[in-house]
Amino acid sequence: MNADSWMRITEYASPADIPEEKPLEVDLGFRKIGLLRRGERLFAFADRCPHAGAALCEGHTDARGHLVCPLHGFRFELSRGYNSSGEGYKLKTFPVEIREDGIYIQLLG
Repeated sequence: MNADSWMRITEYASPADIPEEKPLEVDLGFRKIGLLRRGERLFAFADRCPHAGAALCEGHTDARGHLVCPLHGFRFELSRGYNSSGEGYKLKTFPVEIREDGIYIQLLG
């Protein structure tokens, strides 16, 4: 796999198949990625919190749509991964494309 490979998610064919505002873990064969749908928009992110390694897909979203870590409550803005609760951690996020044949995540580096 090269550094900018697009991987198709096999568990879900379209955004409508994904529950809204519920973080889900998807398996890309060699890596697990978090996925969240907000309306028609999809967000992909590293499933492990950059602070203490908690599984972010076991967390929830807050009223502002930020992903909340289940361990210490750190909050992450999903379009850029910024830590909105101020601790200074950055969540790794990945580009998502919806194509005719499915949902793709671009794994960078």
